[in-house]
Amino acid sequence: MSIETVEKEDGEKTSLLGFLAAQRACVLAVVDGLDTEALTASVLPSGWTPLGLVEHLGYAERHWFQEVATGAAEPLDWPEDPAPLTTPRPPDVVFAFYREQCRRSDAVLAAAPLSTSPRGRHPGAQEDEVTDLRWIVLHMIEETARHAGHLDVVRELLDGRTGLGPR
Repeated sequence: MSIETVEKEDGEKTSLLGFLAAQRACVLAVVDGLDTEALTASVLPSGWTPLGLVEHLGYAERHWFQEVATGAAEPLDWPEDPAPLTTPRPPDVVFAFYREQCRRSDAVLAAAPLSTSPRGRHPGAQEDEVTDLRWIVLHMIEETARHAGHLDVVRELLDGRTGLGPR
C-alpha cells in the first residue's frame, strides 16, 4: 500500500470516527440528567425506554464491531431481555456497558483498515450488504444517529428539554 493510500485511509477513518464519536456523545448528552424513573419510563406506544435504547446501542456496537467485524465477542454476564429495548439493569451498569462496547469498537477500528472484510456474519436481510469495516462504521453512525433522534424526542416528552448534545 502506498503512503498516499495510507494517508487517504487515515483521513477517512479519522472523519468517520469523528462522526461516530459525535453521535455517541449526543446519545449520552440527551439522557444526561435524567433520573432512574425517567430513564426507565416508556412514553411511546412501542414501550421502549431511554435506558433500554442505550443498552440496545451497546449491543449494536458489540454485535457489529466484535461479532461481525472480528468474528468473536466475549460472552455477556446477562441474557438479552425478552421485552425489546427495555432493561432491568440499573443506569450505572447500562452506561458502563455502553461505554465499554464503544471503547472495544474503537480498538477494533484502530487495529484494522477500513477495507477489512468481516470475519463474522450478520444474519438477515443485510447479510450480503456487509462488505467491509467501512460499511460497519457507516451503519453504526446511521444507527446511533437514528436512535439519538429518538432519544431527543423522548427527552422533550419527559421534561421539555430540547437541543441537548454536541450537534
